Amino acid sequence: MTKDQFEMAMAFHGHKCPAMPLGFRAAEAAMNKLGVKRAQDKELYVISETGKAHAAGCFLDGIMSATGCTYGKSNIEKKYYNKMAFTLIDTVNGKAVRVQLKSDFFGNMLNSPFVAQRKQGIAPQDISSELADPLVNNVLNMPEEKFLEIGEIVDFDFPKGKGCFETAICNKCQERVFVNKLVDGICIPCRENK
Repeated sequence: MTKDQFEMAMAFHGHKCPAMPLGFRAAEAAMNKLGVKRAQDKELYVISETGKAHAAGCFLDGIMSATGCTYGKSNIEKKYYNKMAFTLIDTVNGKAVRVQLKSDFFGNMLNSPFVAQRKQGIAPQDISSELADPLVNNVLNMPEEKFLEIGEIVDFDFPKGKGCFETAICNKCQERVFVNKLVDGICIPCRENK
């Protein structure tokens, strides 16, 4: 990760913590294993096993920053397994690799003074740089074999689809909707709120 890439990822993420650079480095390792570069469009797809309401959700921001897989491009999905793992798919060549934090590293990571302050309810941006910086620097400089388990490359049959460019007005709420989500002229929220 170059200094510019780190600064871009940190600005996107919003605060300094060790989990975001862990995700960034894990994603870089996955891209290196597959021999691919950051997605400009839908060349890559991420299946994240992270979740919410846990101590290291920032990991996913690092993955998105490194891979270019975003919710806006619809080339990422989240499984809510609360695992520090993901699968990166090369949609062009039909290959995939799963990467996870090593279990011992993952468990020990939660014993830091930084995490102790997070457990007390202190927001990450309010934790002193004296606690955050050494953890971040350690993540940026440690060999990936110390903290990552990188799976073997496997074949992955990724379904190809075309984007929808046609819209219509929902017959019930009168809002414009892409037609691939209309059924009998009614949008999803109106169908669910009958």
